Amino acid sequence: MLVDRVDFFRLDASRKLDPQRRSELGQFMTPPATARLMASMFQAGADALTLLDAGAGVGSLTAAFVDEICRRARKPKSLHATAYEVDRALIEYLRATLDECRKTCEKSGVAFGFEVIERDFIEDGVCKLSQEMFDPVERFNCAILNPPYRKINSDSQTRFALREIGVETSNLYTGFLSVVLMLLAEGGELVAITPRSFCNGPYFRPFRKLVLGTLAIRRIHVFESRQVAFGEDGVLQENVIFQGVKGGNENLRVTVSSSTGPEDEFSSIREAAYEEVVRPDDPESFIHIVADELGATVGESLGRLSWTLGEHDLEVSTGRVVDFRATKYLRRAPGADTVPLIYPRNFEKGFVKWPKPGGRKAQAIAVAHDREGLLVPQGIYVLVKRFSAKEEERRVVAALYEPSLVEAEFVGFENHLNYFHRNGGGLPLKLAKGLAAFLNSTLVDLYFRQFSGHTQVNATDLRSLKYPTRSQLEALGLRIGGQFPDQETIDRYVKEALNLADDSGITDPVKAKKRVGEALRILKDLGLPREQQNERSALTLLSLLDVRPDTLWAEAGEPLMGITPMMEFFRAHYGKNYAPNTRETVRRQTIHQFLDGGIVRINPDDPTRPTNSPYAVYQIEPRLLNLLRAFGTPRWEEGLKGHLTSIETLRKRYAQERAMKRIPIEVAKGKTITLSPGGQNTLVERIIKDFCELFVTGGKLVYVGDTDEKWAYFDCELLRSLGVTIEAHGKMPDVVAYHRDKKWLVLVEAVTSHGPVNPKRRGELKRLFRGCEAGLVFVTAFLSRSAMLKYLGDISWETEVWVADAPTHLIHFNGERFLGPYEGRGNET
Repeated sequence: MLVDRVDFFRLDASRKLDPQRRSELGQFMTPPATARLMASMFQAGADALTLLDAGAGVGSLTAAFVDEICRRARKPKSLHATAYEVDRALIEYLRATLDECRKTCEKSGVAFGFEVIERDFIEDGVCKLSQEMFDPVERFNCAILNPPYRKINSDSQTRFALREIGVETSNLYTGFLSVVLMLLAEGGELVAITPRSFCNGPYFRPFRKLVLGTLAIRRIHVFESRQVAFGEDGVLQENVIFQGVKGGNENLRVTVSSSTGPEDEFSSIREAAYEEVVRPDDPESFIHIVADELGATVGESLGRLSWTLGEHDLEVSTGRVVDFRATKYLRRAPGADTVPLIYPRNFEKGFVKWPKPGGRKAQAIAVAHDREGLLVPQGIYVLVKRFSAKEEERRVVAALYEPSLVEAEFVGFENHLNYFHRNGGGLPLKLAKGLAAFLNSTLVDLYFRQFSGHTQVNATDLRSLKYPTRSQLEALGLRIGGQFPDQETIDRYVKEALNLADDSGITDPVKAKKRVGEALRILKDLGLPREQQNERSALTLLSLLDVRPDTLWAEAGEPLMGITPMMEFFRAHYGKNYAPNTRETVRRQTIHQFLDGGIVRINPDDPTRPTNSPYAVYQIEPRLLNLLRAFGTPRWEEGLKGHLTSIETLRKRYAQERAMKRIPIEVAKGKTITLSPGGQNTLVERIIKDFCELFVTGGKLVYVGDTDEKWAYFDCELLRSLGVTIEAHGKMPDVVAYHRDKKWLVLVEAVTSHGPVNPKRRGELKRLFRGCEAGLVFVTAFLSRSAMLKYLGDISWETEVWVADAPTHLIHFNGERFLGPYEGRGNET
């Protein structure tokens, strides 16, 4: 694919760019997987497309857009791209990318033109918009962007420029998007990737109003991990991609999806009503991102609440003591002229503990007649942490400040806290306890995450919530004694206080979250790699045990489960609806590791069934099942040690059973390996014994993959001698052979259940073998011509096809030559 070919420019530019310059410009260039995902969201149905790429970098997003448009059955007649880039170090790469775009469009019969503007986008855009009365402004019907991310000072030229068009914002990315929205034509589409931070909070309120007043959002995609969208740049920011139509109909539904990262095909998808995403009665216009049905249930449950803080005669404020500004009043220990100073570290089991030994923070603050207005009168307060650590399970954490535990006339709340009060003073005890319990419920925490993509809890966020009635909060408070109960009990009390009766047709989201969390803990205790300590793997484990949100671990079962029934289990019992084409992700990224870890067995009902058969089934390992039934009891910790000790014995036993049925293949003189039986490996055997003998005569095998063990054979030294070093996570083809006489490296994909060498896969292989001194030859192999027919429309041009039932023939897909490389050597792009 084009975007994969030009990714070399991005990687080369990233190595050369000055880190300080990148920081000043807020540059984070878009990886190809993210660019492809963004481009796929466009409708782009006009005959003449005009594309704006603001802050284009090396042009990855424009390349992805061109790729997407040119692959479609209905193509535009023309496409004109306008690319803004202010960094001169990137201009040469950008122009080269746009030239590649032109070539791709020409092959597809699309007229392509482009303009590179080497000026500051905001200043140039504002200038054009300001003179619109005298000089008509060019409008675009498509805009794609990954805007720069950095703060902009209130006295900066950028800030002054934005004010000229009525935009007040403190971050460059919202400034870019504001100008793009104004340059977008009516009915035009915008696709952008941004930090999720604009979805809530007071700082981004004007920007949200602008976006939602201009754009009808049609699609939202959120990444569950902070480390994936721009992981190469070390960015730990929660990102969101959104697509919308300027002036579009808000009555249509919004497609909301989520995935671990842009390359993760395992995305959950749901359709939501527009008013579910942006509540019509919300003055803050928070954007709620709910990617599964359990999240929707949470929204429905709290949507029944109607009381505001004002109706409770309550307010919430941020702690007044900013410690570095009040240094002269801070004291390491309490004294006669001091009052308590409360930090988040004073939270302990739902209450405030003061003083609290240890730590480097001050324990008290001098009264000094409170000339700075830093203190509040003694009373009962509900405190909420403003910030939570990334690794904390909860975002909303509340605690009760009770004067009966602390004798003082005043108290100081540090700035990292929010505090609930009534006219600046304390709250009634019953109401305060009920409020703290409500805020500490799992239900509130789950709801909060729907509109907040960061670890900060602002006072504005707490004001935006709807609360139970006064009688409900007081009834809840009566159940809280001298100490707060455990989480499960709090959640039960809140459910009962809010009259959230059990409905047999609706999964309880709190119980579901608890079960998934327990499954994650089990995976961690069993020593699964970090890549498998995720929701997908947790749900897979739960399905293999038939553990539903209401099922006790002691009742865990051992059903035979295929991948499709597992995914149906995810949907029916945990509200996670995944596309059917994501089955392979479950098999490759979870089940394989479960097999390696001795967690499951494959095909215990029929060991002769191929491991990659569509009818393959899996079952929890019997000994592990007995241990898992003890989870949550003292027997779990005791049995876990014994299980981890014996796991190698289990692995060896299963390995011996599988070895009896393996396929022997001679890969080099005097060296034989065995492959797992059936499925793809039957074809791999034919590739080595027939295809390589006929078409790579006198050649040498470099790599052979196995369904069970991916790196079954690998001549690392030979590949290194050709200028290629493969990382362990590289997605290898099934067979690699080196034709010594012709200096070709032949890459063969064996197709039984996976796809052929399509344009995307061809681009992946070229990147994987970049730098190869031998020419790259791409081959797709099938067992039969009937098997090939299914994939004819996907096979890339300039590749070969070999069919095992006609082994002496090759099918050539276009190009200048028959069976040979096209770009000379593998290090050319």
